[in-house]
This record gives sequence, C-alpha cells and structure tokens, in this order.
Amino acid sequence: MTVTLFPIRLFIAAFMMLLAWPFAFIASVGRSETAVEPQCLWRKLVDVVLKTIMRVMWFAGGFHWISIKGRRALPAEASILTLGPHSSYFDAMPVTMTMASIVMKAESKDIPVWGTLIKYIRPVFVSRSDQDSRRKTVEEIKRRAHSGGAWPQIMIFPEGTCTNRSCLITFKPGAFIPAVPVQPVVIRYPNKLDTITWTWQGPGAFKILWLTLCQLHNEFEIEYLPIYSPSEEEKKNPALFAHNVRRLMAKALQVPVTDYSFEDCQLAMAEGQIRLPVDTCLLEFAKLVRSLGLKRANSEKLLQDYGKRAAKLQGQRLSLEDFAQFLDLPVSDELRHMFALFDENEDHSMDVREFVIAFSVVCRPAKTLDTIRLAFQMFEAEEDGAITENELMCILRTALGVGELKVGRLFRAVDEEDSGKITFVCCFPALTLVPLPCPVLAESFREFADQHPDFAEQYLYSDNAGFGSSSPSHAANGFCADFSPSEQKKLD
Repeated sequence: MTVTLFPIRLFIAAFMMLLAWPFAFIASVGRSETAVEPQCLWRKLVDVVLKTIMRVMWFAGGFHWISIKGRRALPAEASILTLGPHSSYFDAMPVTMTMASIVMKAESKDIPVWGTLIKYIRPVFVSRSDQDSRRKTVEEIKRRAHSGGAWPQIMIFPEGTCTNRSCLITFKPGAFIPAVPVQPVVIRYPNKLDTITWTWQGPGAFKILWLTLCQLHNEFEIEYLPIYSPSEEEKKNPALFAHNVRRLMAKALQVPVTDYSFEDCQLAMAEGQIRLPVDTCLLEFAKLVRSLGLKRANSEKLLQDYGKRAAKLQGQRLSLEDFAQFLDLPVSDELRHMFALFDENEDHSMDVREFVIAFSVVCRPAKTLDTIRLAFQMFEAEEDGAITENELMCILRTALGVGELKVGRLFRAVDEEDSGKITFVCCFPALTLVPLPCPVLAESFREFADQHPDFAEQYLYSDNAGFGSSSPSHAANGFCADFSPSEQKKLD
C-alpha cells in the first residue's frame, strides 16, 4: 500500500486542499472577523463547494461512508457543540462537514493554504503571546454564544488534548461559561486496526497519516445527542455544567470518566532534570489544587509568598485550621483531603513546607531546579544557609510524590568534603559588601547539578525501586494517599 495506494491518496488530498484555497481566499476577502455579516447567496455557494471538496478529500483518504446519527441543532437552538473524545487531527471531519467555527491558536492563520481555510470558518483565535488571551477567548465565545444564532456554531473539544478514547478526561470550562444550551456530539472510529489515535506517546503525526491512508477503508461515526440546557445551578457553576455534559457523553460512548486533565498530562510528561515516577501522587494533589482554585495566573508570585511565610515557620507543624488560615481558605472536604496527604504521622499536623514544594512542582513541572531552590530557602539553617541529608530526602520525596526515597548516595556525591551539609549555591564572603554566614565546607547543589545534568539517573533512580516501573506501589506514606484497590483501578 505504501508504494501504490498511499501516494495516490496523498496526492489527491493535497490537490483538494489546493483546490479549496482560492474559494476560501475569495470568500474571506473583506469579511470582518469581529462583526456579524449576513451570509449572502454567493458565500452560501462557496460553503457548498468547500464542503464538497473536503468530502472528496476524506473519501480519497479512505473515509468512504460517514455514519451520522441524530440531528444537528440549529445555531439558534444550540450555539455551541461539544465534541469528544478528541483523539486525532482526523477529528477535523465534523468541522469540514459543517463549516462550524472552532477555537484555534492564532499562529495557525499564518500557515500557507491551511491558514486561509481556517480563516474562512471564522474561528476564535487564542494567542499564546498575549497574557490576557484566555479571558479574551472566553469573552469572544460568550459574545458569539449569545448572538441568537447570528454567528456560526462553535465546535469545541472540551478535553483540550488528544487522548486514546478509553475514557473522557476532565472537561475545560470554556464551552460552559456562557451558560447557554449546548449540543453534545460524540465521535467514534470503529476500525479493527486503530491507525487514528495521536496522543502524547505513540506514533507521530506523519506515521498516523501514512498508516491511515494505507488502509483500504476507514470508518467514522458521528452522533448528535439531544440538546443539553443547563439548570440554574449549572449556569452559576460551569464546572458542574461541564461535569454533567461529560457524564452524558461518556454514557453514550460507554466509556468511563477520569478526573485527570490536560494539565495532569503536562505534569506527568514534564521533562525537567527530575522526572516523576509512575506511582507519583502529585496527580492526586494537582486535582485538589484545581478544585480549591489555588492555581492562578499569578502562581509564581503566590509561590514566593508561600515560600517566605513557610520559611518563617521554621518547620512548625500546622493543624487543619492553621493550614486553612495559611491558604486563606475555608475548611472544606477538599482541604481536609489535601491536609491528609501531608499528615505523615497521623497526628493531625503537617509541615507546610512540603505543601509549598508540591505546589511548586504542579505550577512549574519542568523547572526542577527552581523548585529545589525554593525548597532550600525554606529548609536552610539561618546560621549557615545549609541543609542536611534528612532535609534533602524530605525535599526530593515531596517533589517526586513518593513515600520513601533513598538520597544517601546523591547527598554524598554533592558533599565531597563530608561536612554533613550542602547549600544550593556557593557564597563567597570576600566578594560581598556585607559578610554572609556561609559554611566553608558546604558544597553547592546547583554547581553539582550543572556539572551532572543527569544526576537523578546516576545517583537517585538506581537506588530507588519503582522508577520507570509499571506497577505502582500501594504503600501508605506521608504524601501519597492510601488508595484502595478500587480507587487505584480508577487511577490506572
């Protein structure tokens, strides 16, 4: 198929894209991206032409028959269509079939040919360079959603990332903040051989395209579920609205739901100098952070504030009420659950420094050394700015979300002078205006990390079982929750 069917299909698909470009370009000239304009007759004809061209392209790719179930709502009935599960770039088929708007990166409109086709459907653009982009995107979705059907419908994949279709992950609230009726739409690829799925791990984009075009026939199903109108409570609570729509879609797909999200994928796959083990409990902690609304746009500033306040406590253990006061939050079930994660002695107390370390990892998962620097600032002794081996173990154990961790070999590798203490950075009193208390023999962790960028692989992972293992540990500990078998099955 690689030397016969694949090149023919690839040529036809590319030709159809080029054929669609002039129609999309002419129809986009002079049209406002912000104001509603009536769809005149000739633009309606362009819609029909583009849909036909796109259908021929999909047909050439092996999607000979597309099964459609249910009735698509009119824009005046439901201005937002929520699609799931999102598993591939082939999910663009419903968009080309309806010419509905989508939410896309602003950079996409600059891509030759493809960018012109994207601009034709008048998407809601998200700019990564604009720090206020998220708010503007939500406001634009609300403006269109409340237009009474004047704007084209918006198709949104609320999962926010591609998954393997085995479950539905947490929905982002953007599609539900406008508090208007939505139409859930489920999509299926019932092929015996899955060449469609494009996720964090697995075949790349071109390999997926190659394998799919080599199949004689590719099946695709789209089902429009009944319109879902939010209750008064759901209008006030977008997260509840999203949760209930997700549950409805999962029932139609006959798949389970999981409370993990796109941010959890980023956390689990982050490529810092220390990677998370497979049995980390930071994912459970991240869920609680989201539910408590702690992760905000100014998380960096919040982290520094937490770090300074935690350092002043000097390891003083806090009660649940003290912890609530530290976070300026009321006592709730979520807060109790988070407190229990750090109550390692089960004496109803916790070291808030451990919370700050875990929060730092969740907020900036790829910035390993920034988290360790913050931890050193909270744990270091006032007289010499150094920490001991036990304190390093506590820092790294919390940063990795594990119960037990051996750091002796790593500590000794840093502490070459065998002083029993290490600092994060070396300080040189002779070069400063004010003499700084600094242990002459204490070694610098930062200098060691710079000289040994793979220090975790060399000195940490080899001494600790479970790193890279596929079987998670169920041992209860001071940070990991003691998951029951049924709860662990949900996590898996």
